[in-house]
Amino acid sequence: MVKINGTACEAVNQTLREYLTAAGYDEKRVAVERNGAIVPKADYADTILADGDEIEVVSFVGGG
Repeated sequence: MVKINGTACEAVNQTLREYLTAAGYDEKRVAVERNGAIVPKADYADTILADGDEIEVVSFVGGG
């Protein structure tokens, strides 16, 4: 299991990009932390989620 924003998910062996797309995130408007380290956007397609990973996805919201 992978814990994403505090919730256990069946996302093992997916790339981070696959997860974000399936979950409906716009990767241009999020920042992702994996096990306490920021994942560069350039690495989303190569980052494979593993059992025990803890992921935090933060969305940027514009306003004014």
